[in-house]
Amino acid sequence: MHEKLTALSKRLKDEQRELLLAAAEQNTIPSASTIQRVAMLELNIAAIENTLADEK
Repeated sequence: MHEKLTALSKRLKDEQRELLLAAAEQNTIPSASTIQRVAMLELNIAAIENTLADEK
């Protein structure tokens, strides 16, 4: 399960990074939906990291 959670975390981080890079390219304030998506990804990444830490 550890490997699956780690892989999921990587996919979420990659998605979040792509959203942030795209937002930076716009030279404007990101849309509310983009900000919400980034925040939701961050919460999910943190939840996975906490789950992984609890397994140790």
